[in-house]
Amino acid sequence: MSLLRTIKDCLLVTIFGVGLCLICMGHYSTAEAADWPQWRGPNRDGICTETGLLKSWPEGGPKLLWEITGLGKGYSSLTIVDGRFYTMGDVRLGSEKVQCVLAYDLSTCKRLWTAKVGAPHSDGPRCTPTVDDGLVYAIGTDGNIVCVDADTGKVRWRKNFQSDLGGGKNPNWKFSESPLVDGDKLLCTPGGRSAVMVALKKKTGELIWKCSMSDIGPRGKNEAGYSSIVVAEAGGIRQYVQLTNKGLIGVAAKDGSFLWGYNKIANRTANVSTPVVRGEYVFCSTAYSTGSALLKLTDAADSVSAEEVYFLNARTFQNHHGGFVRIGDYIYGGHGHGKGKPTCIEMKTGKVMWQQDQPGGGSAAVLYADGHLYFRYQDNVVALIEANPRRYNHKSTFTLPKRSGMSGPGWAHPVIVDGNLYFRHADVLMVYDIKAKYSRATQ
Repeated sequence: MSLLRTIKDCLLVTIFGVGLCLICMGHYSTAEAADWPQWRGPNRDGICTETGLLKSWPEGGPKLLWEITGLGKGYSSLTIVDGRFYTMGDVRLGSEKVQCVLAYDLSTCKRLWTAKVGAPHSDGPRCTPTVDDGLVYAIGTDGNIVCVDADTGKVRWRKNFQSDLGGGKNPNWKFSESPLVDGDKLLCTPGGRSAVMVALKKKTGELIWKCSMSDIGPRGKNEAGYSSIVVAEAGGIRQYVQLTNKGLIGVAAKDGSFLWGYNKIANRTANVSTPVVRGEYVFCSTAYSTGSALLKLTDAADSVSAEEVYFLNARTFQNHHGGFVRIGDYIYGGHGHGKGKPTCIEMKTGKVMWQQDQPGGGSAAVLYADGHLYFRYQDNVVALIEANPRRYNHKSTFTLPKRSGMSGPGWAHPVIVDGNLYFRHADVLMVYDIKAKYSRATQ
């Protein structure tokens, strides 16, 4: 848990070597809020549990509290733990440009340390770091996985997906997953036939088990996708569910046994969105004219059977790379290849409750908080939409201001912590106040 911060006055200053920053000169409040320790939040589901947030925004959007530059190229989102935020970027370290994990102090906006991961990539890293028990875990585009001390930035251990773990070919858009910590294990997806998924000891990087990929069908390639692992308790077995280039798979948490695979959801280009698990059900979707599916996982004689409940064709719902969330009995996300048409689907039946034209351009990253959906479009239009299965209710829209360093599309997923809404676009981070007036700390 981290101390909440109430942002007060802002002074425009320059942080040498880090970039331009509007420093937050304020005090700590006495309330507490959940941290955001990994990709898509505490449960990897894109859901923020905070309340007391604005139900609509004024013209021009909520108040911009502060912004910084210096994060470098990359599509990585943020993790926020104990008054610090962590991300990845291609930045200059000494005389060379490298791919790094970056740590910042939220109260000063100053960069605390920079930890090298590997060589830079043309448009930067994609992984969102995972923070657990004083350690930070991250994966670079060349398949380097590192464990970094959260206080000092010292690299504790590192492995490479291919040379150390026997992983498959680096995908076309490079290794992109955000690693999962489960108990004493660190889980990741080197891909390929011999090491589709591996478990490492999180403190040392020592191999615990390696999962071999079964032949699950003709679609896709034997390599990692661009998704991230989620945990499921289904069919009487704790398991790790992942969307690879060959499709959706389940792997036994205990020993790495391959449990099941679903090839129909795969395409040969890019399988991206993180699956959503609810009990014994898994919802998944890919684009490139593929579609979506709901699977039911059941016990099947020391293994697990994955039964297709329904399949939605690409005209009905295909999610490119913005993801989707489950709120109650419904799935909310953006539909379309390279698009993000707001859509609500009844999870159990696949019935489309509503689908509307999109208020922004391109794909949309989706986040939920306090009864509302936050659609962040790649052209930096942000929409606030009520999470209501009965009707589409678009409440507000604003556009992030243009800044130097905002190269490429705005694909990084937004984050909400302590009533602050975080948007990263490559080199730039902007933070907005979305706390409702009645929930503000007294001054």
